[in-house]
Amino acid sequence: MFQEVKLTDHIYYVGVNDRRTALFENLWPLERGVAYNSYIIDDEKVTLIDTVEIGYIDKFLSKIRAAIGDKPIDYLIINHMEPDHAGSVKILSELYPDMKLVGNKKTRPMVEGFFGITDKFKEVGEGDSLVLGHHQLQFFMVPMVHWPETMVTYNPEHKILFSADAFGSFGTLDGGIFDDELDIEYFIDEMRRYYSNIVGKYGNPVQKALSKLSGLEIKTIAATHGPILRENIERIVTLYDKWSKYEAEENGVVIAYASMYGHTEEMAEVIARELALNGVKQIRIYDVSKTHASYIISDIFKYKGVILGSPTYSNELHPNMESLVNKLENMGVKNHLLGTFGSFTWSGAAVKRLDTFAEKMGWEVVGESVEEKHALKDEKYNACLNLARGMAGKLS
Repeated sequence: MFQEVKLTDHIYYVGVNDRRTALFENLWPLERGVAYNSYIIDDEKVTLIDTVEIGYIDKFLSKIRAAIGDKPIDYLIINHMEPDHAGSVKILSELYPDMKLVGNKKTRPMVEGFFGITDKFKEVGEGDSLVLGHHQLQFFMVPMVHWPETMVTYNPEHKILFSADAFGSFGTLDGGIFDDELDIEYFIDEMRRYYSNIVGKYGNPVQKALSKLSGLEIKTIAATHGPILRENIERIVTLYDKWSKYEAEENGVVIAYASMYGHTEEMAEVIARELALNGVKQIRIYDVSKTHASYIISDIFKYKGVILGSPTYSNELHPNMESLVNKLENMGVKNHLLGTFGSFTWSGAAVKRLDTFAEKMGWEVVGESVEEKHALKDEKYNACLNLARGMAGKLS
């Protein structure tokens, strides 16, 4: 038995929670799990909007049948083809053989490529409408948010935006489905971590999507992950606007470092203490060998200042720091303040690599890089203090 979850009298939430998967996309930790959201409209033409990851098909089908009984499904709207949302398409097509798959011209080859389906596709374009009976759906293309075929679906009668991955979040829906039924603060960090790591590279496409959708009156945002929004829409859209412009939410500092035997870590501690003495209260220190990069990247999206430190390892940057800076370079994150530091034993290379990173990213450098040979001594200790003061001065 499943309790009905209604967006309206005839629109149902039929999503599922995943508390078993350890890594999203086999990359990002799911300590709080994740929800795969799907919706069904019970009208003259019964319409399902997105599906769920294939491992949850049994529960998904049970929820669909609880909502519509034995009625056939006439349309399946495919807003996004990533398998966590489209994974059940083939099975549903077999169970509902007359069901039409609705997507855009970029969706069609993916449907054929993933599922071998060529004869059930209904193509829609920008601004097209589909009448279901009492409900109407309109379609808007939002390419690269975050795949090229991604689109959103709008129901004008109830002003609901079915937004695909946009405005989504990591985290299961633990009783509360709508944002006014749960602690939204619990989800904000996971929403930022989801955005920064999954969508973060595509700031310009997100800006275009926000501009396009700004003309719609939206009372509910029903994403494919995370809570359904109806109370915090303005707040979340404002955050998306900031994140997609790479504008920090707060004037804090992320210090991320690698350290093999504690010498680079000691430099990080000195810098952090001096930041605090100069009035910076939001300081987040991460050992890149312990904390997954997704959490560090999320806080880099949140805070304006970034200070990176690493020892030289086999004449290179420490591998875990190299992994972090490679991710940031790939994402093209902008608009941050940067400081760098490091240590070495016989030949220094780490700080040179971090300085190359600074040039590539175009971030504003707040002071001279600090590089110590062997253990921290007075001269470089004072240089660490100066680096912290330079960062604090830029943030004040």
